[in-house]
Amino acid sequence: MEKLSVAQKAMAQGKGILRLAPNWVPRSFCVPGRRIKLHPDDYYVLGGQRGGIDERWFSSTTPAKNGPLTGEHEGLSFVVTGDGDSEERMLLKDLVSELKGALIGARLWDEYKGWPMYSKFFDNMGPLPHHIHHNDEKAALIGQQGKPEAYYFPPQLNNHGGDFPYTFFGIAPGTTKEQIRECLVNFTKGDNKITNYSQAFRLEPGTGWDVPPGMLHAPGSMCTYEPQKASDVFAMYQSLVNEAIIPEELLWNGTPEDKKGDFDQLMEVIDWELNVNPNILETRFMLPKPVKPLADMEAEGYVENWVCYKSTAFSAKELTITPGATVTIYDQAAYGLIMMQGHGKMGVWEIDTPALIRYGQLTNDEFFVSEQAATEGVTIVNMSTTDPIVMLKHFGPQNPEMVL
Repeated sequence: MEKLSVAQKAMAQGKGILRLAPNWVPRSFCVPGRRIKLHPDDYYVLGGQRGGIDERWFSSTTPAKNGPLTGEHEGLSFVVTGDGDSEERMLLKDLVSELKGALIGARLWDEYKGWPMYSKFFDNMGPLPHHIHHNDEKAALIGQQGKPEAYYFPPQLNNHGGDFPYTFFGIAPGTTKEQIRECLVNFTKGDNKITNYSQAFRLEPGTGWDVPPGMLHAPGSMCTYEPQKASDVFAMYQSLVNEAIIPEELLWNGTPEDKKGDFDQLMEVIDWELNVNPNILETRFMLPKPVKPLADMEAEGYVENWVCYKSTAFSAKELTITPGATVTIYDQAAYGLIMMQGHGKMGVWEIDTPALIRYGQLTNDEFFVSEQAATEGVTIVNMSTTDPIVMLKHFGPQNPEMVL
């Protein structure tokens, strides 16, 4: 009898639903907001040089770009199979490469030859610098892909808003390119004051924002669920934030070696019309949108909303299961998920939402659902009489259902 590979065992054990291990990522330029359930003793477990852990990545086949000290598999999700006595792990990236369309669907495999997105929790106590993600053309110059992203602020992780729960988006109308270029030239002179030419919006739990590549943005201090294209390309355009100096190397991050020092190259990364759009609130803000008529879903024991839906590169839903309900949810594409609240069963798996997680500890709160399992329907049982099950689901490009 032919021996099953780890990938085949994982698919068989979960009947097309894979269990993932927590995937923690530090950032040297961030201070953790301490809302992502990591044990208080573990936020700096990788050492002070690495900075605090303020991100957890989901369904990731994308390595983190964290400089020369980056860990071997940093940012990459592992699939866990077997039981406690004979547990095996395999990188989701390798499992996708082996199973191809049998896991992520022929549509995505044929076009991308891999899983082309990931999501994360971003949890910083203060704001991030005004920064930018390159589009595909600019990112290709350093061998990467462009990076659209989106934000959703889960109520379950935002009992406090951190130091500055406001996000700067874009460039204020009337600003000239010369003014922004001067800010970049002044990057090493202290505060380059680039946010003088932007506008900040207050962040509200249960809402979100769409951030295309080429758009300047300075994420606020609310804990953020952040679906994005499978890339970690960025450049910091603000030199001082929360009284902390940003290293000049981060200004040139994403710039080809032969173009470093060329401020015109930095300006070319900016999508000017996108940034000076006077209707940023109207075009980029996202309120949840029901996937079906609300009364129909409530009658079946659940509510599901689109929470990220303005990008073609990914999408995301928030699913809530009523206490005591058993429902079968159908999707037309593979997806990853993270539990936000509640406990119960999903297919063959026990699912629960931990209150506190040690670094290296396994959980039952993160999974990846194959396209076949998604289209055949995933049965979820809420075993609580009082607590809803809430999960966030992240999908790849061009979700067939996303017609809004």
